[in-house]
Amino acid sequence: MRSWVLCLWACAWAVVSSAQGLPASVQRALEQARLPAQALHVVVAPAQGGAPVLRWGAEQAVNPASLMKLITTSAALEMLGPTYVWRTVVWTDGVVSEGVLRGNLYVQGRGDPKWVSERLWLLLRRVQALGITRIQGDVVLDQSAFDTPEVDPGAFDGQPQRPYNASPQALLINYKSVVLHWSVDAAQRVARVHAEPPMAGMRWPREVPLSPGPCMDYRAALKADFSDPLQWVFRGAYPADCGERVWPLADLEPATHAQRAVEGTWRAIGGQLDGQVRTGRVSANARPLLSVESPTLAEVIRDINKYSNNVMAEQLFLTLSLEAGGLGQAQASRALLQRWWDQNVGQPGLVIDNGSGLSRTGRVTASGLAALLQRMWRGPHMPELVASLPISAQDGTLRRTQSKAQAHLKTGNLNQVLGLAGYVDADQGQRWVVVALLDHPQAQQGRAVLDALIDAVAQLPPHQP
Repeated sequence: MRSWVLCLWACAWAVVSSAQGLPASVQRALEQARLPAQALHVVVAPAQGGAPVLRWGAEQAVNPASLMKLITTSAALEMLGPTYVWRTVVWTDGVVSEGVLRGNLYVQGRGDPKWVSERLWLLLRRVQALGITRIQGDVVLDQSAFDTPEVDPGAFDGQPQRPYNASPQALLINYKSVVLHWSVDAAQRVARVHAEPPMAGMRWPREVPLSPGPCMDYRAALKADFSDPLQWVFRGAYPADCGERVWPLADLEPATHAQRAVEGTWRAIGGQLDGQVRTGRVSANARPLLSVESPTLAEVIRDINKYSNNVMAEQLFLTLSLEAGGLGQAQASRALLQRWWDQNVGQPGLVIDNGSGLSRTGRVTASGLAALLQRMWRGPHMPELVASLPISAQDGTLRRTQSKAQAHLKTGNLNQVLGLAGYVDADQGQRWVVVALLDHPQAQQGRAVLDALIDAVAQLPPHQP
């Protein structure tokens, strides 16, 4: 009976395999995309452990793009635990009387990756609930938990206004981005613009004219002019058929984004400020007023992996060294992550630049990622990791995939890199670890290659070692 099952498995894999060892459908997709087979790096292995059933270019270290987030989030689950939370503390060195704080208010960041505009609003409303409506001193933002020198947001790819290029910060507010909300007022023939969070010192038109016709590229139609980072101009029109839209934009003055967001939000909810919002450290004689907690790590990594949020991954990356040594530093976090990998995964070829994979120098092998995914499947944090991965054809960065398989897979995408890694549920019940990376100048042509591989794996019968 066992021999018959082994024959069934081997024959089924042979049916989908080409002479080169890749599934025939994958080979055809490579040819149609005009990509060489050597550009593909693949491992398929049983999720619960055991030798791979397919290895192709698996030992060559290549740029993993956002698949690096699998390493960062897996290590964080083991090092910090899924219930870990970030705490932001508000302090004062003054006294409150008749609604007036006579002194400074301090907001101390500790790396919360999800300090979005609505949570800032809630924090400042809690300050007001303590009887403070006017601050006679300054609002001081303590960013000292991270050692993060400011970088040029356009240095990576010349796209400084893309939110994915935002850099980490101990008190990171709304990912250093401004979100423009567009709505149509047909009666007045205008589109109205609302920004979150409110930003002190920034100006933009509150409405633009409507234009007829279909909703194509509304961003291009607006003819935006961002040459003055504090005064945005829209010289075009908004297509009426577009209805409501949301346009996130990275702040072109990222060094002062947090200050302007805090001041703008404080004033928007009726608060008065006699001083200024500035960076600094909590005074030695300050006392805590309140603290707020972030969502748990298990919740945070769902945003990181499902939507491939770079700056959230960098916040988590720096948190590793913050918790280990009292200060979040990139070099220290790289050393911690490398040591964790060596002790627990043990595969050669890993080169860590940062925690997000937005890098030209990061490297890992397909075999290394497969070993990591097998380890996590057997470990206590498997449910949290798997739940954080995009569901094929349903959500996150896999929402538009053409694959028909049931799978949880992280995506990776740079100009010359395209990849998938995670878990595939085969039609006959077994779960497989799949890692696939295309490393080629025309890698973006290979989406159908990765879909074909996932579909081929979904057809495999259970593996008998």
